[in-house]
Amino acid sequence: MVKGFRGTVTDFPGFDASSDAEALYTAMKGIGSDKEAIVELVTSRSNAQRQEVAAAYKSLYGKDLIGDLKYELTGKFERLIVSLMKPPAYHDAKEIKDAIKGVGTNEKCLIEILASRTNKQIHDMAAAYKDAYGRDMEADIVGDTSGHFKKMLVVLLQGTRDESGVVNADLVGEDARELYAAGEEQWGTDEASFIMLLGNRSINHLRMVFDEYQELTEKSIEDSIKSELSGDFERLMLAVVQCIRSVPMFFAKRLYKAMKGLGTADNTLIRIMISRSEIDILDIRECFRLQYEKSLYNMIKDDTSGEYKRTLLQLCGGDDDLAGEFFPEAAQIAYKMWEISAMTKVQLRGTIHAASGFDPGSDAKALRKAMKGFGTDEDTIIEILAHRSNAQRQEIRQAFKSSLGRDLMKDLKSELSKNLCRVILGLMMTPAEFEAKMMKKAMEGAGTDEHALIEILVTRSNQEIQAMNVAFEEAYKKSLEDAITSDTSGHFRCILVSLVQGAREEGPADINKAMEDAQELGDACNADSSEMEIKFMSILCNRSFPHLRRVFQEFVKCTNKDIELIVKKEMSGDFKNAVLALVRSVKNQPGYLADRLYKAMKGLGTDDRALIRIMVSRSEVDLFNIRKEFKDTHDVSLHEFIQGDTSGDYRKALLLLCGGED
Repeated sequence: MVKGFRGTVTDFPGFDASSDAEALYTAMKGIGSDKEAIVELVTSRSNAQRQEVAAAYKSLYGKDLIGDLKYELTGKFERLIVSLMKPPAYHDAKEIKDAIKGVGTNEKCLIEILASRTNKQIHDMAAAYKDAYGRDMEADIVGDTSGHFKKMLVVLLQGTRDESGVVNADLVGEDARELYAAGEEQWGTDEASFIMLLGNRSINHLRMVFDEYQELTEKSIEDSIKSELSGDFERLMLAVVQCIRSVPMFFAKRLYKAMKGLGTADNTLIRIMISRSEIDILDIRECFRLQYEKSLYNMIKDDTSGEYKRTLLQLCGGDDDLAGEFFPEAAQIAYKMWEISAMTKVQLRGTIHAASGFDPGSDAKALRKAMKGFGTDEDTIIEILAHRSNAQRQEIRQAFKSSLGRDLMKDLKSELSKNLCRVILGLMMTPAEFEAKMMKKAMEGAGTDEHALIEILVTRSNQEIQAMNVAFEEAYKKSLEDAITSDTSGHFRCILVSLVQGAREEGPADINKAMEDAQELGDACNADSSEMEIKFMSILCNRSFPHLRRVFQEFVKCTNKDIELIVKKEMSGDFKNAVLALVRSVKNQPGYLADRLYKAMKGLGTDDRALIRIMVSRSEVDLFNIRKEFKDTHDVSLHEFIQGDTSGDYRKALLLLCGGED
């Protein structure tokens, strides 16, 4: 990894503490204050220089600079400027104090700081806490936390991680096997082993342990932690692992979560921008661009305002959407991310399973009773159908007709209303019938739901697509390909037609071929747009997903560019959206679908069709994985999001499909 300074704030050349103190005094003298002058001066001096300015201010005017700044400034801008004026250890100490004072604890703040700081930073923070508050930081944290979460925090608070950089090759395998034995191999988890190893071993050593663990288990350490641990302890251990893999990527994710959606977590935004401005904000910027769809600079610009925004942008230091290529650190991280993606074999888990003691005849009678007479017993209908597998529902459908001479689908349609009806009818169809209907709905009427067409076709297997083709033709007396051809145009039509063939290669990656494909994609980036799109389509629509993960990894090496950023910059419209969806689905399909669910519910109004489509179609495939990705990416559970965005029996049905709270 690249070492050395990767910040944006440096020592100011020709620095004069007394002159700066005079300038700040002038900026705050009289009615109002010259905020622009304050921002310009404070953000262009290093923290060490700011401490000299504060000392000079007191010597010249007999006043406390921080006190005057607090008096003159207000709100988020005041907090940001005042925090910049504190020494780093005292700033961290105050954040810890704020996290544990009053009712409730800000566990996310504790996790972020203690998982990411070096031994020296932790020792300095503890000393600053003692000096500022006359209390022992460890004792205060212990008194405010509990369980394994508390134990891991105490380990991190010791600041005793091995920082020698020396790796004992024999110990790597031993540690990987111990982690496996402590979690995946047994019922229950030996949390003590996780705490000891992840809290004390060196960064370089643990990176090798994680690689060895993945070879041993065919599962990433992150996936194991998600399946074995829970709550704040799970979040803390994931944060430690993320920091071991890449501190800049950890902070990029924290910054994104602080600004996405409605409202901004300003305290988190301020804390990270200040604490990393003289350490690694350049790498955080690049990781941010790598992970998300815009630069950190532009996200801050869109999410903040006034002098507060101006100060944050000064700390950020530049717009990476203009850069085009990776910094060395980010290129290595990107390559490693694709390598992890290529190695990982995710165990897909649904939330709906076959019911034990199943009796289709009994269920058919119960459903008929729930719909007979005045009013409908929606609770019984939901309870039965949301706790049966699709195969069992098909048996109920048959038993209903055999024993009662009635069409269950027609009865349900006449008894239920709106979105609840859509959910229940979706559950009662076979997967192929449901997919065919969703494709039809996406193309009928005045407009086309291109996002639905893309989502379905980029996430289904060859067998699922072929079954959907058969079901579509049977239901609508027209081939799905013909329907797509008549409803779309240009290269977007071509990519959909290619995908709807269901003829993607299957099997593992061919390393040599992956290097060739990556080079072809790299060369295509220099061709005209039409030729580029055709080349991307020919490779992305036909190679197996494991192979494409290797292709995207090698693409980083041969171009030093991010394939997602290339697609965003060089392509446009629905074709661009389809290619981006393919890339994201190749990288992490549950993550892609989690993002689709988030977009279906965030903001004003709900895209109920997308919500129902994903919840129904993935309930027996990978909805548990999608749930985990949703919580990890958006910092809120899917269960909680559905609960806040829907209502009544519709909500009850969706929550049963969701399968639980994370």
